[in-house]
Amino acid sequence: MVSRLSDLIWPPRSLLSEAFVDRPGVIEPALWGELKFLTSPLCSCCGFPLPEATAPEVLCAACAASRPAYDSARGALAYDDHARRLVLDLKRGGRRDGLPVFARWMAAAAGEALEHADFLAPAPMHWTRLAARSFNQAAWLAQALSQASGKPWKPGALARVKRRRSQAGLSATERRRNVGGAIKARGRFAGQVALVVDDVFTTGATLEACARALRKAGAAEVHAVTLARVVRPTDILI
Repeated sequence: MVSRLSDLIWPPRSLLSEAFVDRPGVIEPALWGELKFLTSPLCSCCGFPLPEATAPEVLCAACAASRPAYDSARGALAYDDHARRLVLDLKRGGRRDGLPVFARWMAAAAGEALEHADFLAPAPMHWTRLAARSFNQAAWLAQALSQASGKPWKPGALARVKRRRSQAGLSATERRRNVGGAIKARGRFAGQVALVVDDVFTTGATLEACARALRKAGAAEVHAVTLARVVRPTDILI
């Protein structure tokens, strides 16, 4: 009853426009058709699109040159203008009505990694940033994915112990240096399979730092899933 009354006072709007919709989390068909979901063929490690690949287990040039610390990473959407709006509304606007939908998309993208995961671990935020923002969007996504999949989530499994400058605008190399040593695992996870959850895969630097921390804590496998993934080429360290 409370939900129905609130919808009368504040009618739900589309996740991608100002159009009124019949229920929260809806996207009108025209805009839904413009979303770019990432599907096979993909790099078997980082999930980068490889449209010309002919085999299921193929590595992109970056992963072939230097294998990441995580076993696999997948993104639900290509990070374009539509995905950017979804991410920024969540990250900066604190808009939560899309979380159940995002969780279903991410569950489909994660596939077997989610099925085999022992727990979900959100990418952490330094306590000073958390205090300023009052929420961690990666934790919201992990919680929603936990509710959708039945997998437990551990909000304290990872901690950002050093505050560094924002990753925005940094190159891949700068991002790796910026996040190096800033993330630690809290606890021991011997033999467990972890699935790290974040909002956007840009260069993979944050996910790599999370994976290294979890492996040091004994995790047998570390996978990752994000709502969106940047698909522009990144620099390769050889």
